[in-house]
Amino acid sequence: MTSHQSLDEYLTEVRRLQAAARPAGIPAEVSHPAGRITIPAHVSHWAAERPDHVALAMGDTRYTYAELDDAHRRVATWMSQHGVGRGDRVAIYLGNSTEFVIAFLAVLRLGAVHVPVNPMFQPAELAYELLDSEPVLVVTTSALSPVLEACADRVPDLPVLLVDSTGELGWDSATSAEPYAGDDGDLESLAALNYTGGTTGMPKGCQHSQGHMLYTVVSAAAATAMPDDGSYVSLCYLPIFWIAGEDLGILIPLVLGGTSILMARWNAAEVVDTIERERVTLMTGTVENYLELMETQDLAQRDLSSLEDPQAVSFIRKMTPEVRRRWAEVVPGSVLRESAYGMTETHTIDCVPYGFAQDDFDLLAEPVFCGIPVPGTDVAVVELGTQTPVPLGEVGEIIVRSPSVTDGYWRNEEATREQLVDGWIHTGDNGRIDEQGFLHYLGRRKEMIKVNGMSVFPADVEMLLAQHPSVDSVAVVPTDDERTGQRPVAFVVPRPEADLTPDELVTWAKANMAPYKVPLVKVIGSLPLTATGKVRKHELADDAAALNAGVPS
Repeated sequence: MTSHQSLDEYLTEVRRLQAAARPAGIPAEVSHPAGRITIPAHVSHWAAERPDHVALAMGDTRYTYAELDDAHRRVATWMSQHGVGRGDRVAIYLGNSTEFVIAFLAVLRLGAVHVPVNPMFQPAELAYELLDSEPVLVVTTSALSPVLEACADRVPDLPVLLVDSTGELGWDSATSAEPYAGDDGDLESLAALNYTGGTTGMPKGCQHSQGHMLYTVVSAAAATAMPDDGSYVSLCYLPIFWIAGEDLGILIPLVLGGTSILMARWNAAEVVDTIERERVTLMTGTVENYLELMETQDLAQRDLSSLEDPQAVSFIRKMTPEVRRRWAEVVPGSVLRESAYGMTETHTIDCVPYGFAQDDFDLLAEPVFCGIPVPGTDVAVVELGTQTPVPLGEVGEIIVRSPSVTDGYWRNEEATREQLVDGWIHTGDNGRIDEQGFLHYLGRRKEMIKVNGMSVFPADVEMLLAQHPSVDSVAVVPTDDERTGQRPVAFVVPRPEADLTPDELVTWAKANMAPYKVPLVKVIGSLPLTATGKVRKHELADDAAALNAGVPS
């Protein structure tokens, strides 16, 4: 393959290689177990087919498909009576809960737009996302209401549905309405704004349809042999406001007619009990999660045989043959693997390493082995900022084209033009496709910082810190950290005559942004700049590392 190939010629060759590499028994095309219908229609379909099958559970709360179908239809009626209609945005500002899932389904049934909001957001972050998405309703809890109220000076007054309250604006009222008879959603219209950060501004709303959601499920199911006979049981403690959590904890189980088991947060003992009790077949966690299970739980004495496809994500600690071997010793027959390559813009599941664990082929490949694309998805590696493919084995920018690629960024035509070209999303990630057609991920070109697996974008933190009245300018850079993987470090130039201390700014940051975004702070006289006025961030890296080294663990 030469660098002069057209993209079409390149794809023909890459697809041929990937078809030859596809594991035996994995189809090249997707199938739809209930047809190409909306996500709420899937719940109704399974309610007719298997009404008493558990669809959703969390703690002692359980919903069969019949009950889930009824509950979300009632909430849809309440929302409709309170002004929610097709195309209207509804902000769901909740942690993992059955109410989150029910509200999500109700929003989609109305043809409205789901806007998941990080429940760790503080006022400045929440205000930005609400102002950008302009919801007509916020679904939240009494515990989070004070943060919403703290936005009152920045955000117009919004109706609120409290899931832990009674009365006209409470969950009891919503679930007592008559069931909504119709389904006003479709597969093509805007159905979700999943916010992602960026390097040149505040977070952007990735526009996704129900068609994107459905394709994500059926393509992942085809690529990893997920069953649709009701035996699929996922355990999700990932936040379901994340698009990855949405896939695992809502979309995949409900489209396949399986069961979603939610947890509020990671708890090793509870995870083991739940896998054994609920016969969980799939869960996704960090490598640290699996290490904790092996080090603190007597797994050899527990029946975890149902766990067919445990998936790990390497945020800080990495998946290695040794980790896999240790897992196989305590959970015989269960093969631990890396999860998937993807991003919010593509609904997250683009390439999977499923089926390549023999002799640790996937883990011994260098660098990060992502496998082959799910059915219907194309991945190419091109010269940065172009559609020109690089030869196999050479490094370039990963671009992705699939039926789940975002339609664009909400009210941001410039970002849409820059990253979405002829149906291809330019990921900003370095990668290569080898001579067998496998994708390898080498790291992000974007200035993204990973703190305990959470994405922190420097521009986001910079713009939030810039709201402080004493801050003149700020540059945020990453530094490596043994406990969290990375940490953001902010170099701040105060306004003239301002008496700004690092402790003061950290205290302010803790009150205005999610905990994982709060940076270490150094107050300096000026930032190093290029001749064109850009910050030379690489010159700050050593100072950032030194500052972090002086912070007690």
